[in-house]
Amino acid sequence: MATQLPDDFKCPISLEIMSDPVILPSGHTFDRASIQRWLDAGHRTCPITKLPLPEHPCLIPNHALRSLISNYTLVAPSKSQPWPQPQTLISALTSPSTPLETKLNSLTQLARLTKHDSALRRKLTEWGAAPAVLRCVDSDDSNLLEKALSLLLNLSLDDDNKVGLVAEGAVNRVVKVLRLGSPDCRAIAATIITSLAVVEVNKATIGAYPDAIQALVWLLISGKGREKKEAATALYAICSFADNRRRAIDCGAVPILIGLLDSGLERAIEVLGLLVKCKEGKEEMMKVNGCVKVLVQVLRNGSSRGIQYGLFTLNCLCNRCERLCFEAMNEGVLDICMGLMVEENEKIRRYTSSLVQTLSDNHAIG
Repeated sequence: MATQLPDDFKCPISLEIMSDPVILPSGHTFDRASIQRWLDAGHRTCPITKLPLPEHPCLIPNHALRSLISNYTLVAPSKSQPWPQPQTLISALTSPSTPLETKLNSLTQLARLTKHDSALRRKLTEWGAAPAVLRCVDSDDSNLLEKALSLLLNLSLDDDNKVGLVAEGAVNRVVKVLRLGSPDCRAIAATIITSLAVVEVNKATIGAYPDAIQALVWLLISGKGREKKEAATALYAICSFADNRRRAIDCGAVPILIGLLDSGLERAIEVLGLLVKCKEGKEEMMKVNGCVKVLVQVLRNGSSRGIQYGLFTLNCLCNRCERLCFEAMNEGVLDICMGLMVEENEKIRRYTSSLVQTLSDNHAIG
């Protein structure tokens, strides 16, 4: 592919056509990914001139060259730009004789092509991309797995693909990655669950799959920052389906989410706002020492969305238990509510009014 275009379009480091050309202070242009790897490796000289660079060199986008490359690929005759066809790239993934490097390159190109092109995502699925990608997800090679997951995520962004991917066995592979993958792969796997769960029927299918919810809850415990956030987002997506709320509660999600909320992961309150809708969720929250204190802290310091879910969750609990009403009052919830009553957000005002009414009905307000 790269040899058919002008040499000036190639990165001096990778010798590949540049997708995001940037200019170094030395005046030379490189592909951003390649020069960033050079800098991340500790080099502070220009790869071409060997002249010293600043400690934190500025990478200036070369918009003119990027536009030139883009326009050239659109207007150049087909004989001078034999870009691999998507079908060819898919075939490279399915052939057992394809070298690993070729498969990695095919996945990279397919992921790049499908990132913003919904029509191509649908076409790739029609051409058999899903089973080819899922076979790569089964790979023991971590690089191949991560690139395959990135492409699988892109394919899942199209609503027309979501049910088909689940039918092809995507959930099975993704759940395995949630358990055994690298941190980056686990985060992508959780994001795929979120994407697939946009379609209502998939929420039930994913939730009923053995270990799917358990794996997400486990990731809340064992994952790092991004993994925890993506796992909580995935739980929120699938727990809009009522049966999945009870499954998450049975997996021990409630105390874990309250702990994460106390540690600053605000996404946890959104999941708790769904789990509190069922009896089992309320009962589990009532068992957690300090639950009310954590919820009141969200009302005090949370984002607008976090405050909405915090108000709703606290109101549901106080409606059920007079003791929690007095706990909330001791934590200063009434003063917070007085401030929230004049919020511009109509939903916050409405939820605040409901909570104050609940506290009054339970005689927590003298």
